[in-house]
Amino acid sequence: MPEALLVMTTMPDENSAKALAAQLVEGGLAACVNVGSPATSVYHWDGQVKQDTERLLTIKTTVDRYAALENAIVERHPYELPEVIAVPITHGLSAYLAWIEQCTKN
Repeated sequence: MPEALLVMTTMPDENSAKALAAQLVEGGLAACVNVGSPATSVYHWDGQVKQDTERLLTIKTTVDRYAALENAIVERHPYELPEVIAVPITHGLSAYLAWIEQCTKN
């Protein structure tokens, strides 16, 4: 079974988050994308500490689809430097992991 990944990115608002989520799922790059509640992000940018409200997207995909997923996020993202972080899913319900694979087959 291919290795599953949990990929995270943030978007500036609910509409852009839902639009990106739909594009990723419809394109077969993600099996599921959770759009989180508004969250406050505090970060360094341009030599300053900034604070914004964002939506966290939690994306389920496979290692095989990661490069295409990353490209799709970067192409559609409004930020100059979008957060794109992937962590391996080392354990999970085998039927759920198989579903991720099935949904993201090339």
